[in-house]
Amino acid sequence: MRLVRSTIPGTGFTCPTVETDSSVHLRFLVMDLRQLEHFVTVAEEKHFTRASERLFISQSGLSASIRALEKELDAELFDRNTRRVELTDAGQALLEESRRTLASVLAARDAVAAVQGLRRGRLRVGTEQCLGAVDVPRELAHFHAQHPGVELLVQQAGSARLVEEVHTGRLDVAFVAGPAGAPEDVRFLPLASEPMTLVCRPEHDLTRMRRIDWKSLCDKPFVDFNTDWGSRQVTDRAFAAAGVARKIASEVNDVHTLLDLVEHGLGIAVVPEHIARKKAGKLASLPLPADAPSWDVTIAVSAGATSAAAATFLAPIRQRFDA
Repeated sequence: MRLVRSTIPGTGFTCPTVETDSSVHLRFLVMDLRQLEHFVTVAEEKHFTRASERLFISQSGLSASIRALEKELDAELFDRNTRRVELTDAGQALLEESRRTLASVLAARDAVAAVQGLRRGRLRVGTEQCLGAVDVPRELAHFHAQHPGVELLVQQAGSARLVEEVHTGRLDVAFVAGPAGAPEDVRFLPLASEPMTLVCRPEHDLTRMRRIDWKSLCDKPFVDFNTDWGSRQVTDRAFAAAGVARKIASEVNDVHTLLDLVEHGLGIAVVPEHIARKKAGKLASLPLPADAPSWDVTIAVSAGATSAAAATFLAPIRQRFDA
């Protein structure tokens, strides 16, 4: 054995160690956590440009970070081509360990924040647009007023994307439509339920029907949300269960655009009842068949430990809905 002095990259500090068969592995402990975050993001996006946009860093900086990590590990982590990147076997092996490491770091921060009485920390919340059951911006404002030192990060997307964000640990809480085929490590807390309804122009021929069934809708052009939105998924499941295909003429990513398209006669739509009320008097709202699914608003959280910030944020919301 002999005493050696290792320099920790990027710090200028040195650390004396006794060189043994196992001490060589200590050099991996100086891996930058940001490198692991960069690696995980590229692995999830399978695209350097999308990953750099999500991380708010330049693509050249992200590429340099990944190359430095590959050099330190002496392994290629990605197979790269012009369209996308795929994990190598080494990259796949690193991915789950990286996720666990990053989750442990966040858990450590949360533990400190809990001891400090939420004077610091971070809360990452996702929500689908116009949920109806809960006013998420108001809830966030109330939480921020009580805990101004906690950093708030908010993401708006479709329910499927938000559930995936909870699954991968990028969100602490997500307000979404009811689950269908969701990951086992995501838990859903029910909040409220309301009917789905059909909206169309008042002069549409559907308004003259005494009762609407699924088959009467199969030849009508629909305006609907993109496939990761909760409303779209609920509607798709309803038509699939009825064994009826439908024609999607327009896909949008905004509630108001959807209603405007319907108002201008470019299709009909199935939406939660509270969304239909936004155009009350301008659009007809018609009841769906009795077996139509409902719009169920839930809170998606990790099935594991909940952060102190998330638990504090959710406590008054759940108390109001459980009362």
